[in-house]
Amino acid sequence: MSGVSLKCGDCGALLKSVEEAQEHAEITSHSNFAESTEAVLNLVCSTCSKPCRSKTESDLHTKRTGHTEFVDKTMETVKPISLEAPKAAMEIDNPDGSSGSGDTAEEMIVPDVDKNILEELEGMGFPKARATRALHYSGNASLEAAVNWVVEHENDPDIDEMPKVPANTNAGPPKPALTPEEVKIKAQELRERARKKKEEEEKRMEREREKERIRIGKELLEAKRIEEDNERKRIILLRKAEKEEERRAREKIRQKVEEDKAERRRKLGLPAEDPAAAKPSVPVVEEKKSSLPIRPATKTEQMRECLRSLKQAHKEDDAKVKRAFQTLLTYMGNVAKNPDEEKFRKIRLTNQTFQERVGSLRGGIEFMELCGFEKMEGGEFLFLPRDKIDSAVINSAGTELNSAINNPFFGVL
Repeated sequence: MSGVSLKCGDCGALLKSVEEAQEHAEITSHSNFAESTEAVLNLVCSTCSKPCRSKTESDLHTKRTGHTEFVDKTMETVKPISLEAPKAAMEIDNPDGSSGSGDTAEEMIVPDVDKNILEELEGMGFPKARATRALHYSGNASLEAAVNWVVEHENDPDIDEMPKVPANTNAGPPKPALTPEEVKIKAQELRERARKKKEEEEKRMEREREKERIRIGKELLEAKRIEEDNERKRIILLRKAEKEEERRAREKIRQKVEEDKAERRRKLGLPAEDPAAAKPSVPVVEEKKSSLPIRPATKTEQMRECLRSLKQAHKEDDAKVKRAFQTLLTYMGNVAKNPDEEKFRKIRLTNQTFQERVGSLRGGIEFMELCGFEKMEGGEFLFLPRDKIDSAVINSAGTELNSAINNPFFGVL
């Protein structure tokens, strides 16, 4: 059975005629076509008479318009088709007036083509069968037309088969041959055209690749940002949980210490301890310590003792103590990171925030003076001169503050 359609071997599209196949090849650059017994559908909408060539097209038409009734007229328009038919179809009549497509077998011969152009094509390196086929199907128009046909059909399976036509087919008069100079010019033009086409295609592909790289880069950046946000949230939640756990641990320890003290006093028959009366005992201890002949305490030990005294003096308000430690740690961190910035080395003592967090707590200002801060301008400011910054002292202060913040037993006993 002869084919009723042409099927593109590259994308599977069904085409009704050679002209449609040529148009499809120009648009898509596909060149692998073969005859098919599968007819191109012709579904006509009963409502608006729109023809649809496939079930997919009819479904799309239904979605857009709501029309659901179609009449199948596929078999009414089916006509046999052949790939061997020349581009310019010609009516072949026998001398007796009958059509040349009769049932009797006809002698097939090689078509007559322009010999001069054929020689020029062979001189360019094309096989004789391919050159003859190109001249025949390009209508013996010109050397350029034949070369273009070869380029467009170089992937055809029968490209190197000698074409055959009925013996009584009359070929048109041969076209005038080109001179050698014209052949060279045409060949140069063809090469230049092919080079430009290749450059344009490479530029287009490079643009596509660049767009793809940009898209992938944006996706990677967005994914990284989301991952960092999630990690930051996770760390914040962990820190909150750790702080809450530390607070509960300190509270339990404080309660246990108070209970032990009360139990010891009860066993000794002493009355319950008055918190207000217990405070004056601190200077006595300090006086005894000062009277002992011991080596001078290092600055780190002085810092630790200062922080311990601060916590003992305000042990009833653990949150206030912890906020003071964190504020002092922030001051030390700013000085360590930005030693040349005066705003981090100068603090107004009357600042309300400073007073609430550090200044009003016993031992807060003393700790900063141990770190190198000095009172100036009549005691209105605490200032750390640039030339008196001791990195070792600042780092030790940060270490002691971190220990006081993270160690639940710091200053308890």
